[in-house]
Amino acid sequence: MNKAKCDIVNDDCLNFLNKYSGTFDLSFLDPPFNQGKEYNNHDDSMPAEAYWKWMGDVCKTIYKHTSDGGVIYFMQREKNIREVLEVLKNAGWHLENIIIWKKKTSAVPQVKRYGKHYQIIAFAAKGEPRIFNKLKIDPPRLPNEKIERVNGVYVTDLWDDIRELTSGYFAGDEPLRLSNGDRAHLQQAPISLLLRIILSSTKVGDVVFDPFAGTGTTLVVAKQLNRSVIGVEIDPKNVELIEKRLTIQRKSDDILKYRVNYRHTDNLDKIWHVPNGLNTFQKDKQNALQIND
Repeated sequence: MNKAKCDIVNDDCLNFLNKYSGTFDLSFLDPPFNQGKEYNNHDDSMPAEAYWKWMGDVCKTIYKHTSDGGVIYFMQREKNIREVLEVLKNAGWHLENIIIWKKKTSAVPQVKRYGKHYQIIAFAAKGEPRIFNKLKIDPPRLPNEKIERVNGVYVTDLWDDIRELTSGYFAGDEPLRLSNGDRAHLQQAPISLLLRIILSSTKVGDVVFDPFAGTGTTLVVAKQLNRSVIGVEIDPKNVELIEKRLTIQRKSDDILKYRVNYRHTDNLDKIWHVPNGLNTFQKDKQNALQIND
């Protein structure tokens, strides 16, 4: 099996896309949300019209570089659903699902509205999706579910089993940290989120693209799944962090600990590339025991 390529590029994503001649099979779009956060190389307080024009240009250009049946996952704030749908439609994408990523931490109370407790991920395709792997998981039984599941349940458009990494001490050791212990990037995406996305919509050898690579989670996951991946990141400090993260794999970045969660998926061995010599059955069994301890 050919070794997949893994490249991180220090550039503006539109500059890169306008020079790029290849195609992608899956793109994960997790841009700055225009909330006034501090970035070294980006103004996160753009006029709304300018921001959504920028998002439209990015989605249109990615669409041009996407293979027939290729897909995009566009993550955004819940209040921006209308704008996201308009941007994707105008770029030519066909909406498949609005995924609700429900946060596992407590919602921040609001003064005159319900507390916000989720983000959206718009899943869209260029034509009909060429690949969709029906993943099965085995979440804890609810109190009203008396019978133990034998074969798990299919993943739906509500993802409430993946913890975000922006919740203080709950973040554990997965977030990248600076020498003083501070988080390197407060919006770092969790390994388990990108694992589900890439497993669902690609096969071994496909090409994954991340135009706002951030801390490189997309690259870390795609590389282990033997997908080729290209990440573009405008901040050179983030690029340096990503390069280090890809050179020396941290224990917290190892995706194999999540394999047991998908053990009931029919074609798991086909879509989840496992290094030669690793007995996946034994590994799944070992991880299941660790989770139950």
